[in-house]
Amino acid sequence: MPVPLYEAKAEFFRMLGHPVRIRVLELLQDGPKPVRDLLSAIEVEPSSLSQQLAVLRRSGIVTATRTGSTVVYELAGGDVADLLAAARRILSVLLAGQQELLHELRSAETAQ
Repeated sequence: MPVPLYEAKAEFFRMLGHPVRIRVLELLQDGPKPVRDLLSAIEVEPSSLSQQLAVLRRSGIVTATRTGSTVVYELAGGDVADLLAAARRILSVLLAGQQELLHELRSAETAQ
């Protein structure tokens, strides 16, 4: 029996639900990167990065190529960059709303 679309979408977002995976995707928006560059930019243990890269690779969202001992990762398609840009726009609106609420709360405190 096929998986309903909403369940497939939920699984996709669960796959994205790790800070290291999101950071890797952000870094790969600028183009392919060898693992050593990802490691220096993210500053996690190599084994942790390897696990997160494996999840992204299995999902098909990134691809890996090996040249000698160097493994280079890149985004499998441009839609991921669009998704991350949409997330930034949504978060900007949400955080702006929180700043307004914080300002109102602080104003109410000083008025008391």
